[in-house]
Amino acid sequence: MKVAGLVLAAGAGVRFGGPKAPFVLDGERLVDRAVRVMRDAGCEPVMVVLGAWVGDVPDAVVVVNDDWPEGMGSSLRTGLSALDVMADVDSVIVTLVDLPGLTALGVRRILESPGPIVAATFDGERGHPVKFAHEHWAEVIAVARGDEGARRFLKDRSDVVRMEIGDVATGADMDTNPNS
Repeated sequence: MKVAGLVLAAGAGVRFGGPKAPFVLDGERLVDRAVRVMRDAGCEPVMVVLGAWVGDVPDAVVVVNDDWPEGMGSSLRTGLSALDVMADVDSVIVTLVDLPGLTALGVRRILESPGPIVAATFDGERGHPVKFAHEHWAEVIAVARGDEGARRFLKDRSDVVRMEIGDVATGADMDTNPNS
């Protein structure tokens, strides 16, 4: 089974004071850290969706979302559509660029969890990453709008496997710049 990684990194980071993807934390850009975590967990290929900031991201396939101002939903659609043309990708694990506490061990738990839809939980609260089997991509693409991403798709579904990873990772995102 081939599981791709998808890092959503197209936003402008308005509250943050600029795009988060190129921000350097502990000597590493957030986008490079996210790609490394996904690769170390076993995701292959790893795709990054960029938009407000566009630059080189080694070890990742980069796609540019020209509609990034529409929100996370447009980046999710862009990434899934680009992955859809790649052969032999059975599932995708979707994460956000601004989760510096995410670990490869946490992502690996999601990757290895059975079920076509697996969502990370942190102390019982659902967060990222989320795994989607290929059979669900078209439906996710159809409903992903605004800043909700796949929330509408996931809402009220009984077939979502919830995998606790709060003991090995944190789901806290970086909404404010630590240098501000």
